[in-house]
Amino acid sequence: MAKRKTPGLNTGAMSDISFLLLTFFLLTSSINTEQGIPRKLPPPKNDDSKEVKVDINRRNVLNVLVNFRDEISVNGDVIMITELKDKAKEFFANPTNDPSLPEKQSKSIDGLGDFAVSKGVVSLTNDQGTSYNTYVMVQNELQRAVNELRDETALQYFGKKYNALDSSAQRAITTAIPMSISEAPPIDYSNTGAAK
Repeated sequence: MAKRKTPGLNTGAMSDISFLLLTFFLLTSSINTEQGIPRKLPPPKNDDSKEVKVDINRRNVLNVLVNFRDEISVNGDVIMITELKDKAKEFFANPTNDPSLPEKQSKSIDGLGDFAVSKGVVSLTNDQGTSYNTYVMVQNELQRAVNELRDETALQYFGKKYNALDSSAQRAITTAIPMSISEAPPIDYSNTGAAK
């Protein structure tokens, strides 16, 4: 008795379908691209360049320092991380026109009219020994302060939170509440013996 041959399966059609499905998913799915933290970094130090002194009113600068022990100080006062957002928010808003808080400059902004924009800048300095976790937490708290101010202003003028606004209204709010955070190069405080 002769063995019967089993017919082979034609898998050509299956590979075509698999390729089409793969192509479909690649074209229709979105890939999350990581975004960095938007900050103004200091320019690289050039030994040939002359140092330019910029006259900045001290009241317009909030000095945030994170040392090698992950302690946070704001203008020399040691605070907890949970206090940082409220300090930064009060600094940028200056709701009572406190002379120790930043000056405001009136700007005409489309959609908002004349708006008193803060001249305040947060100057953030980290120690080389600052932990990455504390660094990110400090950045998040500063970002939260600006986000809350933007949401409050958006609700006041447009009746919606910042993220729900169209692009022109968002531009108006970001002009009114700028992200004024400048990051200085890290310093090695552990070698200087400084505690702050």
